[in-house]
Amino acid sequence: MSRLRGISVIFDLDGTLVDSEPNYYEAGRRTLAQYGVADFTWADHERYVGISTQETVADWKHRYGLSAPVEELLAVKNRHYLELARGATRAYPEMRAFVELLATEGVPMAVASGSSPEAIAAVLTGTGLDARLQTVVSADEVAHGKPAPDVFLEAARRLGAAPDDCVVLEDAAPGAAAAHAAGMRCIAIPYVPAQADAPEFATAGLLLPGGQEQFTARSAYDWLAGSADLS
Repeated sequence: MSRLRGISVIFDLDGTLVDSEPNYYEAGRRTLAQYGVADFTWADHERYVGISTQETVADWKHRYGLSAPVEELLAVKNRHYLELARGATRAYPEMRAFVELLATEGVPMAVASGSSPEAIAAVLTGTGLDARLQTVVSADEVAHGKPAPDVFLEAARRLGAAPDDCVVLEDAAPGAAAAHAAGMRCIAIPYVPAQADAPEFATAGLLLPGGQEQFTARSAYDWLAGSADLS
């Protein structure tokens, strides 16, 4: 019998399963450069980690005074991102190992992401993670993106799991807040370690302030098994 009986696991994608933030930054830099914003930096990009692409470009329009419609900015950024994502996106080795470990235990798994369906599919296919992660929810498919709980609740619904039986893996504060709002436990692996003291991360059942450098498949598995024993 699996030590993880009754548990379902929901993964954020970008910055959690895969190191896609460099591609998102470059796609954003190229997009803004097309519209006359030439000084978009990595530090500027970090404020959007964990925020849906649509909300990101809507903020750009206001912040940089862009005249283009949000729909146009979104299409341009998505085009740039898909070109980059199809070329190279790296799955974190320990996350890949964790997915495989859960799969051997028969644990139901899903991906719930702020990215577009096309971007999610490109990344999962390109990394081979699509073989294990076939239940996928994009923020484009629900009413509200993170920090609202909609994507996680929809993932749970598709898995046929109760929210309190779900554990979310997240790298960003809005995602940790969304997991908490959904009534789910959370393993938080901050993509930006300097943000590990954000109040949203304080709600996580397991916080790894060192981010991916601190995460191991075995330690995450053992924490899940311990939480299952207590339920």
